[in-house]
Amino acid sequence: MPISSTLDRLHAQARQNRWLWLFSIFNRLALAAGFIPAGIVKLMDERFASGLSANHPMGSYLVALHHTGYYYTFIGVVQVLAAILLLIPRTVTLGAFLYFPIILNICMLTYAVRFDGSLFTAPLMTLATLYLICWNYEKWKYILPFNRLPASVTATGNTRMSNKFPTLFFTGVFAAVVICVVGIPSLYSIKPRNTLPQCIRQFKNTNRTVAGENFCNCIHKTGTPLNQCMTDYYNSPDDPVRVP
Repeated sequence: MPISSTLDRLHAQARQNRWLWLFSIFNRLALAAGFIPAGIVKLMDERFASGLSANHPMGSYLVALHHTGYYYTFIGVVQVLAAILLLIPRTVTLGAFLYFPIILNICMLTYAVRFDGSLFTAPLMTLATLYLICWNYEKWKYILPFNRLPASVTATGNTRMSNKFPTLFFTGVFAAVVICVVGIPSLYSIKPRNTLPQCIRQFKNTNRTVAGENFCNCIHKTGTPLNQCMTDYYNSPDDPVRVP
């Protein structure tokens, strides 16, 4: 069976399930709620996450971004526009395609600087956007090389939606949430955290308290780049063993 026919069949089955339809609505509302406040902050020319120190890796990026003038405003306009498009049923597909590169960039930036504020929300929002893109597959499928425009369009009647709960799908959703909330953050042995006390606290009851405190001071007090602070941390010795 051609891949195009397989995708069409799977997509049609998904569209006929009421639970998956409700999940698409939930994703639209959640994604819009995530971008509207962030976009409005930029439109008001206020620094996003203003409580974050300028010495923090993400804080220094946001300070620099805030100083880019109309580019900063442009990002706010696009974020609000993408959110509004997601809320309008006829423009969901356009909104999802506009939303995706923005949230993917935020996701990669979050991982690069190990930012606690969006360490698990950014990947979840990225996955939610991909779900909406797949949910509206019939509207953009003909840009794929293996799909051809039909000779004629056949109108299809309204089909009754199934109320069967897609257990396997939502098990996968739950697993993705667990991976994003618990699994991915645990991959990082150290993180800058949002404040100096929070940063120092992660080294409590370890044999790296001195190296950890120096790492946190390197980030939050001197504003040294993250990579350099991490290099200094890993090159530092463990705490001396205390003889009882």
